[in-house]
Amino acid sequence: MNIVKPFFKKIIILIFIGLSIFPAKKVKSAEEIMIVYSVFSRTINVKELKEFAIYGKADKNLRRLLKLTNTKNEEIQEILKKDFQIPLSIASKLLYSEIGNVVLTRLSKIIHPPKARDEKTAVLALKSSVIKGIYLGAGKINTITFFEGYPTKKVILNVNALSKIMNKVESIAELLEFFTNSPLGKIKES
Repeated sequence: MNIVKPFFKKIIILIFIGLSIFPAKKVKSAEEIMIVYSVFSRTINVKELKEFAIYGKADKNLRRLLKLTNTKNEEIQEILKKDFQIPLSIASKLLYSEIGNVVLTRLSKIIHPPKARDEKTAVLALKSSVIKGIYLGAGKINTITFFEGYPTKKVILNVNALSKIMNKVESIAELLEFFTNSPLGKIKES
C-alpha cells in the first residue's frame, strides 16, 4: 500500500504538469460561418456579420453574399437582431424534450460543426450554442448570440438542407416561429 500512494501522487503531478505545458485549446465561439451551397462555399466572419447587424456596414465578401439573397439589407439586419426571449429553464426543457430532439435533429442537417461525423455531435453543438447564446443575450437569443455561443471555431451552414425546409414554410419569419415558439407552448404547459 505504501508503494501505491506515491505512484498515484506522481501520476497526478505528471497530469498537472502536462496540462500546464499543453493546455487544452479553448474555443469561445464560432469565428467563421461557412455557407455551403452545392459545390460552392463562402465564408463569413461572425464579427463582420455582427457589425452588419448592428451598424449596417458590410465588408466586400458579405456584400456579395447579401446581393445573392435578393433581400433588402434592412430585412436581413432585422432577422439577425430579432431577439427571442426564452428563460433558460424553458430552453433546457425544450432542448431535452422529444420535440426538441426532433427539431434539433432537423436543424443539425443545416447547421453543424465542420468535422461532425454523426448527428449526435451536431445536436450537442446546437444545444450548447442555444444555452450559451441565451446566457450571452441575458435571457434572449438572436442569430448573432447563437453563433457567438457555437462551440467550434467554424460552423457549416448548409443552404441545400435549408432550402428543403424553406420550401415547406412561406417565410423566414415563419421558419423562426416554427423553430422557437411552436414547441415552447407545449413545454410551458408541462
